Amino acid sequence: MASSDKPTNKNGEEGEGEQGGFLGKVKDFIHDIGEKIEEAVGFGKPTADVTAIHIPSIDLKKADFVVDALVKNPNPIPIPLVDVKYLIESDGRKLVSGLIPDAGTIHAHGSETVKIPLTVIYDDIKSTYDDIKPGSVIPYKVRVELIVDVPVIGNIALPLEKNGEIPVPYKPDVNLEKIKFDQFSLEETTATLHLKMDNKNDFDLGLNTLEYEVWLAEVSIGGAKLSKSAQIGKKDQGVVELPISFRPKDFGSALWDMMRGKGTGYSIKGCIDVDTLFGPMKLPFNKEGGNTRFKKAEDNDDED
Repeated sequence: MASSDKPTNKNGEEGEGEQGGFLGKVKDFIHDIGEKIEEAVGFGKPTADVTAIHIPSIDLKKADFVVDALVKNPNPIPIPLVDVKYLIESDGRKLVSGLIPDAGTIHAHGSETVKIPLTVIYDDIKSTYDDIKPGSVIPYKVRVELIVDVPVIGNIALPLEKNGEIPVPYKPDVNLEKIKFDQFSLEETTATLHLKMDNKNDFDLGLNTLEYEVWLAEVSIGGAKLSKSAQIGKKDQGVVELPISFRPKDFGSALWDMMRGKGTGYSIKGCIDVDTLFGPMKLPFNKEGGNTRFKKAEDNDDED
């Protein structure tokens, strides 16, 4: 009768025998010990949440975001934040994505707000998506994935997301509608500039300050920084009055056209600081080759 080298159990069935049973018991023992150590030491999975999204800076070129992610670490030792992956999309289309390595450490048995800086470049958006126009407001979704290294457990991902809206600003269209002078002399004239602003954005502009410089007949009449509060609604217009003084005798032959009430060529450039629903903005403006007119302060505008 042939013999077999393989051991058999009590039922006569071939198997791994005592060696296999012993290894299995060892594996179970190690697993049980690991669970008990994890339970005794208190290692657990951190949690995270997006508490806020700030837009500290926005202009005609870009918008800077800061995402505040609150991370809670229940473990008795600090845990490293290995990577931060981020994505900003609008209607399912990617606007910007990236990765921030070695983003810091979360303290033991504590919570910490991790600030994640992101930047959206408007030229990149407009060159990729033709239907996103200057002056519009578009929806966005920020997706963030925090990769943390937890002892015993290993690397885990904490996915986060937050929705909002972001403007694609359009610079205001500014025209020097007219100049009303209060006192006229060749040496010095005091006047008021009527600056007409056309807000082509889909959001209101709250005017705070205005810096400007004006040229009449290619002669600079100076400028100033004016603190002037005004509200210009979305897709609406507003007029800002700016006091100024200049010397008409510096204009040469153009002076006679002004005195006869004819239109006068002008250029103007400057910058306005505005408040919006999305935060403060600094919007530059310029107008070259425009035409304006002089009026006496007592003249009735209805006669124009």
